[in-house]
Amino acid sequence: MAVLVLDKWKKPLMPCSEKRARLLLARGRARVHRMVPFTIRLVDRRAEDSVLQPVRLKIDPGSKTTGMALVRESETVDTATGEVSRKAVVLMLLELQHRGHAIRDALTQRRAFRRRRRTKLRYRAPRFLNRTRPAGWLAPSLQHRVDTTMTWVHRLCRWSPVTGLATMLHRFDTQALQNPDISGIEYQRGTLFGYEVREYLLEQWGRKCAYCDAEHVPLTIDHIHPRSRGGSDRVSNLTLSCVPCNQRKGNRDVAEFLAHDPKRLARIEAQRKAPLRDAAAVNSTRWAFWQQLAATVLDVEIGSGGRTKWNRKRLSVPKAHCLDAACVGRVDHLQGWQQPVLSIKATGRGSYQRTRLTKYGFPRGYLTRSKSAFGFQTGDLVRAVVTKGKKAGSYLGRVAIRASGSFNIQTGNGLVQHIHHRFCKRVQRGDGYGYHRSLLHPALNHGVAEAGKN
Repeated sequence: MAVLVLDKWKKPLMPCSEKRARLLLARGRARVHRMVPFTIRLVDRRAEDSVLQPVRLKIDPGSKTTGMALVRESETVDTATGEVSRKAVVLMLLELQHRGHAIRDALTQRRAFRRRRRTKLRYRAPRFLNRTRPAGWLAPSLQHRVDTTMTWVHRLCRWSPVTGLATMLHRFDTQALQNPDISGIEYQRGTLFGYEVREYLLEQWGRKCAYCDAEHVPLTIDHIHPRSRGGSDRVSNLTLSCVPCNQRKGNRDVAEFLAHDPKRLARIEAQRKAPLRDAAAVNSTRWAFWQQLAATVLDVEIGSGGRTKWNRKRLSVPKAHCLDAACVGRVDHLQGWQQPVLSIKATGRGSYQRTRLTKYGFPRGYLTRSKSAFGFQTGDLVRAVVTKGKKAGSYLGRVAIRASGSFNIQTGNGLVQHIHHRFCKRVQRGDGYGYHRSLLHPALNHGVAEAGKN
């Protein structure tokens, strides 16, 4: 993985190798500017005195994970045919994990608490149509995906000499995902064309309980994946069940409820359709993300999902979010993709809510008013060197503080609990993200093995 380089005035220079960065630091020509991603700052060079090469940041937008690839581009002309070929050398691979689901759950909980206060604790006359949404409004969980991705686009442009951007402006055909053979007028007819919901479910599930095959009994509509756990009201997530089965299932998922009957579980899973939440999220945010990229002063190259897949197959590159990003747009040759991946997880900067509540909305505990303890704050990147005891060793990760001074550290290998603050040293202040550098991506591992066979 390349090391990002800044000049003495913090202007970006061409990234260098890890070996060269070690030499510059050892000779006193550079200082550590940032630990993750590792960035050094030269003390004896200016950007005006350096030669920069074309660097492009490629992005593969996703619902849960967005892949990024920082590549150095070069073009060569064949003297015989005059054909121009573009070669891309991968400098850095990144995968950004979003927290849209956490935002959605927090807003759902806040709405439930607010509704309870207004209906049971104190009365407030109902008001409707008192809020207007501006043009281009996105739900907070969707806007978060656009904002966090643009945050890292601006960061990488500030730390490296990016001269262009590339992204996929792809759209998922949700009806074709459910029915690959759909065509013509069927696109205008939904799943419930000519049916009501209950009539459709009675015909689909054979007028019997999906969990016990009971017939000629009162049947109720049940959510296969309960709404309290993120399930939707789509007809593909609904089934029929008798009253006893519905009460026994409660808010459990069907996999948990039918763990003792794998054959019935497999039949229900085969009959239901895959959720379209991720595809809908990408479709909703693609234009908003493209507009923000186009608002930058950089050249933006647009690629399609079909061309990205064709590039990946032609270049024998395994499937991964960051490698999809490297294959976006026009790519004739790709080098340097077999390298570690920097995983970035959006964790947030904490919560304004200092009261912990039960599931009924009553307080069960209070957090300290101060968010820092012993000079540390939750989210800081720390290095702990424990010299003795059961937890002797060196740990590097994101810290979670306690007022008692016994901290937890989230490392790449798992959670390490009860580390005293005197063993900890802050490496980098918390910025709302957690970092983990994997030695080799599982998909890259398979690609390296296949390359070794060939």
